Amino acid sequence: MNLFSDIRAAVITALEVMQSEGTLPAGLDFANVAVEPPRDAAHGDMATNAAMVLAKPAKMKPRDIADALAAHLTADARIESADVAGPGFLNMRLSVSLWQGVVGAVLEQGNAFGRSDMGQGKKVNVEYVSANPTGPLHVGHTRGAVFGDALASLLDYAGYDVTREYYINDGGAQVDVLARSVYLRYLEAHGQEVAFEDGTYPGDYLIPVGAALKDKVGDAYVGKPEGDWLIEVREFSTEKMMDLIRSDLASLGIEMDVFYSEKSLYGTGRIEAAIDALKDKGLIYEGVLEPPKGKKPEDWEPREQTLFKSTEHGDDVDRPVQKSDGAWTYFAPDIAYHYDKVTRGFDMLIDIFGADHGGYVKRMKAAVSALSDGKVPLDIKLTQLVKLFKNGEPFKMSKRAGTFVTLRDVVEQVGPGATRFHMLTRKNDAPLDFDFDKVLEQSKDNPVFYVQYANARVHSVLRKARDAGIDLDAAPDLTKLNHDAEISVAKKLAEWPRHVALAARTNEPHRIAFYLYDLASEFHALWNRGNDLPELRFLQDDSEDTSVAKIALARSVSVVICAGLGILGVEPVEEMR
Repeated sequence: MNLFSDIRAAVITALEVMQSEGTLPAGLDFANVAVEPPRDAAHGDMATNAAMVLAKPAKMKPRDIADALAAHLTADARIESADVAGPGFLNMRLSVSLWQGVVGAVLEQGNAFGRSDMGQGKKVNVEYVSANPTGPLHVGHTRGAVFGDALASLLDYAGYDVTREYYINDGGAQVDVLARSVYLRYLEAHGQEVAFEDGTYPGDYLIPVGAALKDKVGDAYVGKPEGDWLIEVREFSTEKMMDLIRSDLASLGIEMDVFYSEKSLYGTGRIEAAIDALKDKGLIYEGVLEPPKGKKPEDWEPREQTLFKSTEHGDDVDRPVQKSDGAWTYFAPDIAYHYDKVTRGFDMLIDIFGADHGGYVKRMKAAVSALSDGKVPLDIKLTQLVKLFKNGEPFKMSKRAGTFVTLRDVVEQVGPGATRFHMLTRKNDAPLDFDFDKVLEQSKDNPVFYVQYANARVHSVLRKARDAGIDLDAAPDLTKLNHDAEISVAKKLAEWPRHVALAARTNEPHRIAFYLYDLASEFHALWNRGNDLPELRFLQDDSEDTSVAKIALARSVSVVICAGLGILGVEPVEEMR
């Protein structure tokens, strides 16, 4: 049940009748006709922009269209009134029975309320985290991990076939640095004193890796030149780091479907195949790039390179894929990796990058557009920085990592649920302040507490109802829900399917967190009004039927909260401690 879609369908039907009557001309496109909550709830329950978007193509005044549309809509028993406002917006008020019916629909459909087939089973690849396998995940990775995982769950809820994927950056020089750092810890495990030079990884997290290497090979590598051990230690170290990263992700409840190795692209012909695919399209050429902006001519050394005509697919400049010495650029394996995604048959690709990858967006979109002939869209979401605070002051606490706060540090401080929810309390491209005290605070200012508290209150009502002997399996008479405060909660419940669809369409899971906070606010407001108005309390001593109806409303709130928290990857609580 999606009440907004139902009423929009009624609006479209009325417009089609107006066409058949000759009130509107034929051939109009109704795609941009929307039905949504009005900006001011005092204006009505729903509003449509139909008259505004159709006026120009219909060559009519918006108010003339709105007046005629209002007359048709009020003939629908579900719509009590339709009033024209301003230049031609149409505000509608719906019958109370419709809102009461929402409660019944939630209880009947359970977790399926709000689910949709919007995605029609289309295959979506969501790549996220994809951190270098050189250490534990840090707090910046945490935000990308939570965002990507919640987005994947949201798309699954909206009917897409989702693959969660992690790209292992194990093909570059950083894994050689990792191997050298582990070798130092290996020597340390043999009792030698070592010094970590600039550019190596000094974090304590490599101490057990060095010890594990000693357990595996004994003293076989002690005193040996790098050429004798680098390849083996690199493989061993990468595997151990990925075990650590998988464990870090598991602490947040994140499980990947695919771990894809960058190294698998080298020496296998995959990079060559991707570049050849672009070459076959006439998009690869030999040329010399213009000097970068801001560079003085004397600082610029022109050299011929193999270039990709990315400007033909929306990029600002063409991009090098192969250097003059024949080595691949960093961009080439990324092209090959995304070519592999396209050939695996995905209908849509989503990449979650850190804010420092902003300059990579246009070139990557250009590559996917070229490789798929524009058939596979790529959406790249950038996650901004996270600033940590405690008692209002900037906070640093990690020793294991050496220079940064780890994901595990954060989860151990506040728990996985609070971490995940709070990471979604801002849009992904907005900076996020993570204050440990605020995240654990039990107040309305802490969104995760406020939402969990609403669910706990519902379960306290259910426990009291059972103690009172109320039959919770009895069919509720929802006509008994007739107070404005109760209807307000039902109206907010009715928005759930719309918010799911909007969040999935825009790839913005933070909208789910925002909605849950608003729903919790409506429920808490109803609860608090019951302190002053006994008739609003969920348990009515003089009428079990009324109690059953009011409890049904509370249960429906819990159903939607649990569904929303499930998308965010947060375990709902039934009791606050």
